[in-house]
Amino acid sequence: MAMFKRENRKTRHQVQDHAWMTLDGGFAKKNCTVLDISTTGARIRVHDAGPINGKLDIAFTGDVRKTRACRLVWREGSTIGVEFLSAA
Repeated sequence: MAMFKRENRKTRHQVQDHAWMTLDGGFAKKNCTVLDISTTGARIRVHDAGPINGKLDIAFTGDVRKTRACRLVWREGSTIGVEFLSAA
């Protein structure tokens, strides 16, 4: 998986926001915590560190119909890095 060059990274904002990750076209929902976020991606702690494939959606509110499409960029234990596939 590709790693972002530090000089290309957008400003990240540290947060501790609860969110939900949807997998498999929305059929599987996992709780997660957004640790930091930028305009291009986020670092997320997954509470159920089961398998996560390349594409997923993140819901920042309880309404999982309002999500941001993401792709998995890296994973280290229960922490993952995602890139947003579309602008907010």
